[in-house]
Amino acid sequence: MDTARDGVRYEDLKDGVVRIVLDRPETRNAQDKAMLYALNDAFDEAGADDDVKVVVLAADGPHFSSGHDLRDAGSPMTPFEPVSCWGGFELPGAEGWMAVEEEIYLGLCRRWRNFPKPTIASVQGKAIAGALMLVWVCDLVVAADNAQFSDPVVAFGVGGVEYFAHPWELGPRKAKEMLFTGAAVTADEAHRLGMVNHVVPRPELDEFTLDLARAIASKPSMGLKLAKQAVNQALDAQGQWTALQTAFGLHQLAHSHNMQRFGSLLDPAGLGPFATDASRIVPPGHQRVRDQLGDSETGP
Repeated sequence: MDTARDGVRYEDLKDGVVRIVLDRPETRNAQDKAMLYALNDAFDEAGADDDVKVVVLAADGPHFSSGHDLRDAGSPMTPFEPVSCWGGFELPGAEGWMAVEEEIYLGLCRRWRNFPKPTIASVQGKAIAGALMLVWVCDLVVAADNAQFSDPVVAFGVGGVEYFAHPWELGPRKAKEMLFTGAAVTADEAHRLGMVNHVVPRPELDEFTLDLARAIASKPSMGLKLAKQAVNQALDAQGQWTALQTAFGLHQLAHSHNMQRFGSLLDPAGLGPFATDASRIVPPGHQRVRDQLGDSETGP
């Protein structure tokens, strides 16, 4: 049955395939907390359904995702049920914000990366910053020929997004270039580097991805689960998970530095048209900083 909730649509495509669709095209599929938890619910639904063997992650509109919804950064966690053992989301300072990001970014991404069924990201247009995290947790990536992948957050005074898989996906030198310059990696270049499995004309993206998903779904579920687990464990044995956790700690250092210098989690100088919203990008427990900035709201 097809369902929709909080910016995510769940479509049963039959033959063992479901498609989970980011459905906030009016925001270029910017990811707020409601969308992320709806996405997690959709993965849970697919995981619990024994008839589902492959999940396609797709997006409505011209672009896959513009990344994190900065307008949602100061909104409370209370409406959502945490899926990890982290708490203290409203505590002041780095403690509260680290807990939030451990839960909704690193934690959810780790959960989806280890989802026990094959997943395929179907990407068109731009995939910016936090969008990379959704792409990289998937097992395979099919990109339209107009797809572009970028992580411009070094300009915000931060070293990269929270699920820091750049060196694993692009290789160390291309990862550094992407981060240092903020320039986008094209679909063809991503394919050459091994980040993308296939590049197809935009009009053929959905059909090609579905054909690939159905071919995979024709295989025994046990074999698929074991193959995925074996590859993921090989990456873990190489140190991927340890490296991701280390980079996450550096990410929190960047937020703390920016809070001390600018009273904002991000350096306002790099925000461009979003600079007027810089005062909102503050941990929920940082009421003192909010008061100093003249903004006492707790949400966007």
